[in-house]
Amino acid sequence: QLQLVESGGGLVQPGGSLRLSCTASGFGYGYADIGWFRQAPGLEREGISCISGTDGSTNYADSVKGRFTITRNNAKNLMYLQMNSLKPEDTGVYYCAAVPARGQCGFHRGAYRFWGMGTQVTVSS
Repeated sequence: QLQLVESGGGLVQPGGSLRLSCTASGFGYGYADIGWFRQAPGLEREGISCISGTDGSTNYADSVKGRFTITRNNAKNLMYLQMNSLKPEDTGVYYCAAVPARGQCGFHRGAYRFWGMGTQVTVSS
């Protein structure tokens, strides 16, 4: 069972960058698919990126492709979301999530078993 804690959120100007971290504790992190989700005010929680625990392959939502990069360091029980060229519409609460590896990661929130509590990202002038 995994416990996940996000960090790195904050206030940033449009065009700026942030790196979110997700620290994992517990058994099986190296075999887990990891996803990043976000929820803007009044909207559904949406998957934006994930990385496979099987082969390290990644997926990105169209809204963040070319701007966000997901990585993981299993030796340190960490995953990261590097966010560049941030836009006001990137504002929201960002969550990391994990599930035992399924071969290829996805964005369906119901597939993820373990969740962090979220970290706020605000992109504003």
